[in-house]
Amino acid sequence: MQNDDFVYERKLRPIWESIEIGNYKKALQDVEKMLKKKPTIQCARALKAWAFLRLGREEESNAIIAALVQEEPVEAPTLHALTLCYKETHRLDKICTLFSNAVRQVPGSEELLSQLFIAYMRVDDFKAQQSVALQLYKLRPRNSYYFWAVMSVVLQALRGPDADNAQKVQLLLALAQRMVDKFIAENKLEGAQEAQLYLQILQEQHKYGEAYEFLHGALCQKLYPGAPVYGKIDLLKKLNKWGELNRLLKELLLQDQDRWDYYQDYINSTFELIKAREKPDGTDHTVEMCHEFLCDIIEAQAKKCRGPYLARLELNRRMLEQRYDEEQLFGKMSDMLAEYFELFGDKPCCALDMKLFLEYVRPASERRVLATKLLNGLGLSSATLPASKAQMQRHICTLQLARYSGAHAVVSEELLHAIYTSLSLHYEHGFNAHGQGLLVTDMGPSDPYAILAAQIMYERAWRIQRSEPAIEALCLLGHLLSNSVNNFHAKLLVLQLYHRLGLTLAAQEAYEALDIKHIQLDSLGYLHCAQLANGGFPAYAKTIYDRTLNFFENDNEASAEFPKASYNFGTYSKLVEIIDFRNRLTNSFHFTLVSVEAQLLMVVGFVGTLPQLLSLYRQTRPKPGVDRIRWNKLADNRDLTIFVCWDPPGDEEGDATNVSPHPMANGNDSEQPFAPTSSKPVGALLEERREALQKVSYEQDYDLLRLRSGLQRMVFSLVELGLVRPSGQEEPSGTTSEYAVALKLRDHWVTLTEEIRRKQHVPISGRYLVNLLPSRLHLYLRLPYEAVFTHLADFVLSLWRGYSSDQKQDHQTGSLEALSQQAERCVNDVTNLFETLKRAIDTYHESVDLLWHWKTTHELVNGCIEMISLMVFVLAVCYDKYVHASSTPTVAPASGKRSKKQTTNDAAANSDTATNGASGPTPACVPEKDRLALVTKVLRALKQRINETDLALASWKPPVVEDTLSAAVEQMSLNPKCATTVQARIVLSAQSEVKELRKLVKDKLKLMSKAI
Repeated sequence: MQNDDFVYERKLRPIWESIEIGNYKKALQDVEKMLKKKPTIQCARALKAWAFLRLGREEESNAIIAALVQEEPVEAPTLHALTLCYKETHRLDKICTLFSNAVRQVPGSEELLSQLFIAYMRVDDFKAQQSVALQLYKLRPRNSYYFWAVMSVVLQALRGPDADNAQKVQLLLALAQRMVDKFIAENKLEGAQEAQLYLQILQEQHKYGEAYEFLHGALCQKLYPGAPVYGKIDLLKKLNKWGELNRLLKELLLQDQDRWDYYQDYINSTFELIKAREKPDGTDHTVEMCHEFLCDIIEAQAKKCRGPYLARLELNRRMLEQRYDEEQLFGKMSDMLAEYFELFGDKPCCALDMKLFLEYVRPASERRVLATKLLNGLGLSSATLPASKAQMQRHICTLQLARYSGAHAVVSEELLHAIYTSLSLHYEHGFNAHGQGLLVTDMGPSDPYAILAAQIMYERAWRIQRSEPAIEALCLLGHLLSNSVNNFHAKLLVLQLYHRLGLTLAAQEAYEALDIKHIQLDSLGYLHCAQLANGGFPAYAKTIYDRTLNFFENDNEASAEFPKASYNFGTYSKLVEIIDFRNRLTNSFHFTLVSVEAQLLMVVGFVGTLPQLLSLYRQTRPKPGVDRIRWNKLADNRDLTIFVCWDPPGDEEGDATNVSPHPMANGNDSEQPFAPTSSKPVGALLEERREALQKVSYEQDYDLLRLRSGLQRMVFSLVELGLVRPSGQEEPSGTTSEYAVALKLRDHWVTLTEEIRRKQHVPISGRYLVNLLPSRLHLYLRLPYEAVFTHLADFVLSLWRGYSSDQKQDHQTGSLEALSQQAERCVNDVTNLFETLKRAIDTYHESVDLLWHWKTTHELVNGCIEMISLMVFVLAVCYDKYVHASSTPTVAPASGKRSKKQTTNDAAANSDTATNGASGPTPACVPEKDRLALVTKVLRALKQRINETDLALASWKPPVVEDTLSAAVEQMSLNPKCATTVQARIVLSAQSEVKELRKLVKDKLKLMSKAI
């Protein structure tokens, strides 16, 4: 028998290999031959199911899998093949059932129990993990299995279903501690990770004293001698042992004099000692002692390190916040910053370092004085250029600080242009003098000139509301990228500029040049994906959306395996972090929004006939009645730090994006007292502003997701209602529930739009290039989405009922007339949409600068076309339904009896009457032929307006870029090809969008081909 197994295993190996390399048909042929000889081979049948799955024959695969599961297999190859099938179909819970059955068959198998533990791990069933781990420990008393159980208890407390119940959390953590205490008492603790887990359990219970004692105990010193010092620092902070912490950090700083994190904690411990009025021996318990210690480090340095100098600035900052008198300060902040610049101004990080403290130079005008003083100190004028690379870097630093100080906010737009010209020339000189012979991956030392110049030029464009400065910025960035092909800062600005101008095709090229992959699709995908839904290029949008969705779907499988490695290697400290990371990806806001937009795009961008669209719709058929979005768990994973921003934090014009709760951030130059905020780390103001901007942006995008999800679900519920057979035939079960779902989603849509409008969201300002782009929410609120789809839903729901329940007048004027009025409202909506589109194009043609107004126009046009596309889909489905109903004779039920169908329809009608508050007898149903005529009327209006829309789009002129631009570029000694390339991209993007939209609206006629 063993020989037979070996033979079959040898024959199965090529089948495994064929599936793994993608040769599914050959694998299927080979497995069929084997099963003909012996049909009962479980592994062969599992491989057959896997091959079917890879070939897209999921139903056949599921049938084989179901039969195999009933047999409760226990062989490792069969279980492995079935596990792969379940993974690919995202049914991880079934793997648990599979191995649970196997363990029941072979209760003493360590391998099967281990696999069952991993199966529960994939679905975060921590309680089941604990039970299986204890079974493993009972079977094989190993520390690893025991601590699997301990870690499972910890995860139940921290990330389990009862994680919000403080009492249960404490009980579970206490249980985990007792389990480890038992091992310590029995002297069974063996590894560093076990000791680290025990420390984690104690800290989660806030038993910091016990954790500190254990950390210094003989056992921990033996098992975990390499415990990182930051663990001790954290415990000392939580225990408020500031004296001991101060002494420890002094020792550490004498050994490593450039550790910025040590300096921050050291200074904080000094202020805590001052606050507590404690004076332990060997500590620095006054600001004078702290300053003297820092000065001693500076004097003893053999090589200049930034750490102690930054620490002096931090000490001064903390004293300012604590309202120390001016005489007590160790220097004026502006003078200390000037000194720091003299020492480290030739380092690229200098400006970023000084940026952390610049806001503490008060009033704001003094910051500009400081920037001017630093610039003048370089000895450069408008007619001179930096003589060395170090001088050039100092010059760049002063310019960045000048912009951050608000120097550019108070000058005229003509002077802004002069600054731009000067920076462009400095960039060209720096590239020629110091940027030659670099590696392809290196960024040019003079690149910051061009980056800053582009931001300045966009601000000028925003001020004068003209596109020429933005185009010049694009030309300069193009020239920079021809020299530094991998400068991602420039690529990001190019992408942002094209989106600011509404040029989707050009933005697509810039996005592809960034080569965003893997996790960046989540953290940086918002830069491009957010603009694609109404960008005018459904094909490109589909490509990007599919790539994004594939990443999330595949990553869920990969990230589910990460905890497995942690358990196997005993690295328990990373498990909570890994699970949190996985949950943030699973509940990513970006992933959810792209999923919703992809569903709507499936309809809007479809090319083909109605049967083809319905076939595609059924493949990914959503369930409108089920809201799969976990709203309370959505995670905003956007990386807003990707842009290096030098824009002034306090906008004199009241820019809403630069709001900060700190009193210094209101843009007022008058002196203000400092609030005592000693707990804030350096850079807290910048972080507060970033968080405030992210919060405002996320709130708007959150409502955008609610709006788009509500629209998608309601539209698809109307489609589902249209796919149900009409009342003239025996209706399938669930018809009433489908009607109830559509009615509920219609009411939800009305309530949702009203609620969002009441919030009165304010768009994010477009003054600065690196600001977040305004949310698309404002576009959808500006267009009549609410009225159009409310009227459409009312019309389709009334068609299904056979009468209108708008008002009580139905009984007076007749159901047909009331339905006709609803149809007329839909016709009027179609007319209004066309007029909105036509008016947007006409207004665009009347503008002085066509390119500057292109974005507003193309957003309105795309929004109108999206609404028309969704209306066409819903009404085409309704038309197809009533054509079928009108051509099928109905059979009346026998007198004296009520058919089940009639009872269902009456119940639905009565339910609707009650819902809408109607009274009196139910109106007679309008015949299907009359309903068909009303749908045809609206579709014909759509056809007429679509043809008129095509004419309006044909008249839509692309923006013209003046030929003088090339001459201006040549005068600055830049590559003239850059101007030509930018001009060509702008014109091509606009022309291609018009062409794409014309094709799109013509394709909508195919969906109505039978109706018209």
